[in-house]
Amino acid sequence: MLSKFLWKSLLVAPAVFGASLVSSAAIAQTAPEAGVEGNSEMATLDQIMEYSNEGSGAGSLAQVTSVTQFSDVNPGEWAYEALSFLANSEDLGGLDCLEGYPDGTYRGTRALTRYEFAAGLAACLDAIAGPVNAEQLERIEALQREFAAELAALRGRVDALEAAVDELEANQFSTTTRLNAEAIFAAADLFGGDDVDLDIDDDGDTDGDYGSVNNLFLGYRLRMNFDTSFTGEDLLRTRFQARDMPGFYGSASPDPLPDGFVDEFDDLAFEGDNDGDVELDDFYYQFPLGPATFTLGLNSVGISDIVTDVSPFSSSGSGAVGFFGYNPIYDLGSQSQALGATFDFADSFQLGLGYLTDDAPDPAPGSALFNGDNTYFGQLTFDSGDLVVALTYVNAYVGEGGISGDDAPTVYNSYGLSANFVLGDRFQIGGWVNYTDGRTFDGTDLVGDGRYWSYAGTLGVSDLGLDGSLLGLIVGVPTYAAIYDFADEGLGARGSDASLYVEGFYRIPISDNIAITPSVIFVGDPSNDNDNDGIVIGALRTTFRF
Repeated sequence: MLSKFLWKSLLVAPAVFGASLVSSAAIAQTAPEAGVEGNSEMATLDQIMEYSNEGSGAGSLAQVTSVTQFSDVNPGEWAYEALSFLANSEDLGGLDCLEGYPDGTYRGTRALTRYEFAAGLAACLDAIAGPVNAEQLERIEALQREFAAELAALRGRVDALEAAVDELEANQFSTTTRLNAEAIFAAADLFGGDDVDLDIDDDGDTDGDYGSVNNLFLGYRLRMNFDTSFTGEDLLRTRFQARDMPGFYGSASPDPLPDGFVDEFDDLAFEGDNDGDVELDDFYYQFPLGPATFTLGLNSVGISDIVTDVSPFSSSGSGAVGFFGYNPIYDLGSQSQALGATFDFADSFQLGLGYLTDDAPDPAPGSALFNGDNTYFGQLTFDSGDLVVALTYVNAYVGEGGISGDDAPTVYNSYGLSANFVLGDRFQIGGWVNYTDGRTFDGTDLVGDGRYWSYAGTLGVSDLGLDGSLLGLIVGVPTYAAIYDFADEGLGARGSDASLYVEGFYRIPISDNIAITPSVIFVGDPSNDNDNDGIVIGALRTTFRF
């Protein structure tokens, strides 16, 4: 009895399959011309969603006993015979297992959901649970012949898909790990700064001025990220990096800046030199637990790996070419190993907390996880989609980083505000402000306080001239010492000058994986010294992602 029922099921399956092809064939016959394939796919998806929603309510389908009850089905339809067989009652030689909409329509040009296909198939299987007469059997066999080509094509596609899956499973690198790589080729040159004398070999003699010492250079950086997920919600990132891009020869700010802040304003965002050796860079694990997401970092992990830095220009591979692409507060203090957590609440808010150090692997006194240089931070972020605002606080202890320039313990407290606002589909404006105070409290006679400021505004224009392009503009003041107040008698309070930083860049997409970004950077009064002539940097960055 069971085998007989299965045989009948196999017989009727082509009929149901044929009816389901009505929708896809009608859509295919009215599909747009080649060249707008993406729009056609989106339209089909919209139809599926609409059809699914329309058929999801109770009582939304109505049983019919004749195909003629469908007001939108004409005898000229190519699948009219199949619809007649499924919709007509047994008295009319059909199976009486096809349903329509309450308004008397079949809507054959709409896409078929998997639920509707299952419901239709079940109804028709139920209809043939009893005996099948000779006429019905003849109709079923005719439908089998009519749709034999479609069934064979479908079987071939399934076989090909299974073979491709078997091939991927046999040759895949890992079932849990994905490789994301980025390579940067960059060329840059520096002009100006004629009155800034540089001693590049530290022999006490002047080797030339800013512009004559630096020449056009070509360098590279390669990063390979192995991103692993064990649960689908966690992330283990292992990044290897090789680079040979030492950057320009420059002069540092005459007054020492807080540890971690850039003090040579000709730096590029991606520069660094390890002679091309492959080294471990980022190495951390992020995982959700209850209402929080935790980060455990063991190498080269910063505050911005735990919380957002808000800036749309912070990526060294696709954002600003110069160093000043985000609020410098995220670089303050010792950072490499990290313990952090973020808590999302009230839909748009996130609270981030963390502890960082670069001494954790060293068990010696004055080092280790909690006994060496350390950095604590907290950040409250509001993200509504178009508007992102972050309030950030960082407390950093540096054992050798005195305000006077001597090696003396110093504590820094830093406060930052960062924001970015998206206007429509193309424009975004943003910026940041950072205030830091520091106190050298031991180890030198020059005990005192320092106060530092930095601020900038940003403008971004997407898809200007080319889809996927980005025009970026940054105007601001890098970190400078507003005032030093030394306790040592005779020095008194003093402060440094402030530089002006202006960068304009235009990211040009060559393909989905390649982008070229020309950039021009102007630094007025470099090294926070009004006696220095301004410098201009021209750079061309090519980024490959694969």
